[in-house]
Amino acid sequence: MSSVMKSYDLSFLILHGWQNRRPPGHWQYWLAGELANSGYPVEYPQLPEPDHPELEDWTAAIVKAAGRLETRERVVVCHSLGCLAWLHATTLLDAAGLPALSPPGTGGDAGYRVVLVAPPGRTFLRETSEIARFAPEMWPKTPNSSGPSAIETLLVRSDGDPYCPVSEDLALPRVPGLRTRVVPGQGHFDMNAGYGSWPGMLAWCTGRSEIVARRGEADGAAEADGALQAAAAQAL
Repeated sequence: MSSVMKSYDLSFLILHGWQNRRPPGHWQYWLAGELANSGYPVEYPQLPEPDHPELEDWTAAIVKAAGRLETRERVVVCHSLGCLAWLHATTLLDAAGLPALSPPGTGGDAGYRVVLVAPPGRTFLRETSEIARFAPEMWPKTPNSSGPSAIETLLVRSDGDPYCPVSEDLALPRVPGLRTRVVPGQGHFDMNAGYGSWPGMLAWCTGRSEIVARRGEADGAAEADGALQAAAAQAL
């Protein structure tokens, strides 16, 4: 584990999911407060119309928020539908005049470290009309059609997630270098699963430690590297 970076080296973008209005009891609200209190620049936008979201509106809000991050390294923390919204937004960063995502291992001047927590499964998206257009196969074509990349992208999911059983493909595009961590017994990583705070996520954000679960210390957690990504998410 590396030492904690100074606050001016990092900034954070936190993206919520469907039907989320940034409630104080949610771990993302807690995380934003902890980071801000430690002196880090934090963007935690309320995305438009969370009950009936529009992909284009969420993407525009995310690109705007990302444009306010000015540090060399930017950490993006996404939950649920926010994961898909971020991945779509990355296809538009160049067009918006923002620093592009650096491919893994390139050590560019600016880059993003991303964690995707509990993105929805294909079946749930297909059967939920309010958010069906967030499925990658429904995205508008963009110049950057090869898919997003980043310094690091970590997918965290669990069994017992009502929005995506581990036996089901996640609704993700191909993400170069994606690492997948399956943590037993954590549900959807939401308030119903006991995630009012998440010290393990805070530690990952600021110190690059491995993420540990809020409950049960993630006994038996499994991890897959990018070469095994297809076992967790089928590339489009």
